[in-house]
Amino acid sequence: MIAPYRLLLLGIAFASCLRAEAARAGTVIEFPNTSGQATPAHLLGYLARPDLGLFAVLGGGANAAAPYPAVVVLHGCSGFSSHNTKIADQLASWGYLALAVDSLGSRGIDSRCGGPNLPDQASDAYAALRYLSQLDFVDPTRVAVLGESMGGFSVLHVIDRNLATRHSGHRFRAAIAYYPLCDIPSPTMSAPTLILIGEADETTPAENCQAMVEHSRPEGAPISLTVYSGAYHAFNVTRFDPVFAYSATGMNTTSRRRETPKRRCVPFSPGFWQALPQERPTERTRITSRAPSDPDDASGQSTSIS
Repeated sequence: MIAPYRLLLLGIAFASCLRAEAARAGTVIEFPNTSGQATPAHLLGYLARPDLGLFAVLGGGANAAAPYPAVVVLHGCSGFSSHNTKIADQLASWGYLALAVDSLGSRGIDSRCGGPNLPDQASDAYAALRYLSQLDFVDPTRVAVLGESMGGFSVLHVIDRNLATRHSGHRFRAAIAYYPLCDIPSPTMSAPTLILIGEADETTPAENCQAMVEHSRPEGAPISLTVYSGAYHAFNVTRFDPVFAYSATGMNTTSRRRETPKRRCVPFSPGFWQALPQERPTERTRITSRAPSDPDDASGQSTSIS
């Protein structure tokens, strides 16, 4: 029999966990890379499920039923952190299964900031897709990919048909890229793609994304670009929590950049699949401008660029 004071302590501890912003719903996993010749042979990630962990206790994702739609999450140049696990946990609370991949930590790399992007991150996304597609509680026909900054850059290359054709056995059905480097001259997207970027972004200028979308191939899937007025790079990152920032290998990968006040913006709403464009609009490009003060406002002034 458990002593009353122990029950009290357990209750306090459990209540503290429920109140903690960084409460986790998932677990660290290891999954195979794309092939036996790929390096490393296995990748690390954080898997959040609607039916397990904290959200199962709280009833989060209660309206979802297996097999679940899934989202692969790709981190930025500073590496895997609490920000990525929070995205995965938020998705799990909406009924999605989420796998946040630790591309840098799996390779023993602390940071890629100030250097070139990591080409292997795009292949890591397909390794995650293949792994998820083999799980009986995942719907392989409803798997999306989301990335921020370097991860957003990788998302664009993941969805571009040049890379997608090399992984014809598995296909992403939708993509979201937050403030990516838009460097594909004439992209042919293999799935509907949503790009979200700040008008005042000096790291990855919005103008480059506008030009890329304008020159996208008409035979490809549609690209929707939303530019947030007055928003800078990493506009949806409110802070990095040094207490909970970690990579899947246990290394601290907390960013050292100074904190700046930014609006809080969730990755996307629970109606994510319905929000993506289903068919190409008449105009070559549709740019939606939104004020950064209201991330949940579905309205916005649309401007066509010919």
